This record gives sequence, C-alpha cells and structure tokens, in this order.
Amino acid sequence: MQSRTPNDKTVNLALVQGGAAQPIPAPSKVTAQVAFDRKELSLILNVYGRKVGQGEWRDYAMDFLRERAVFSIYARVSERPLYIVEKTPRLRNRQGQYSVTNQQGRILKRGHDLALVLRVLDPQLAVVG
Repeated sequence: MQSRTPNDKTVNLALVQGGAAQPIPAPSKVTAQVAFDRKELSLILNVYGRKVGQGEWRDYAMDFLRERAVFSIYARVSERPLYIVEKTPRLRNRQGQYSVTNQQGRILKRGHDLALVLRVLDPQLAVVG
C-alpha cells in the first residue's frame, strides 16, 4: 500500500466485471485539437449553403487535427475534395491562419480574416464588417 500526501491528485479507477475489480489504465497525455469556433463555422457554412443551393456543391467533411482544422468541400461523391478550407493557428503571426486550397493542392487564398479568404470561393459574397 502506498502512502499519499495531501497534495497527491492521483485517482485510481477500477472496472467491476462479474464481481472482480480490474484497474483502469490512466489515460495517456491528452492532445489538444484545433477546431473552428462558432463564428468561423457560420461563415463557412453560409458560403457552403449558397453553393449547395446553386447546385455546385453536394457534400462536406470536417477534420479536427492536432495542428489544424480542415473543412473539405465536395462537388460530388469522389475521393478528393474540390476545395479545402484550413485553419492552422501556428501560422497566425506569419501569412495568416486561414487558407483555401483547390483540388490540385494549390493555395488559392491565405490570410488573417476568414471572411476575406472565403471570397475566393464566392466572389459575389460581400464582406460586412
């Protein structure tokens, strides 16, 4: 039996199955994920909704990774997205954390303001400050 100090914040959990308690392994280091906030997602979905209404786009996918968040846009069922809207916070102080990439991997627009970056997808979109 181990002695504990008042500052020891270790918690031991046990899983009880069939009357026998088994220790649950402690979770490994939690990795943070990058995600779009509500305002960013609203801007992206407004453009996406307009393009779906026009019949140009049909599907999307979101991926939240350790260093970036990705919103992929598909024109039809295919393996490769038509466009990728990406948020990479580590580029915030450089060329901007938002970018739009086409199907060939070419960056169409990059910047600090998501609304301005999304204009490359919908040129008629007016930015209201």
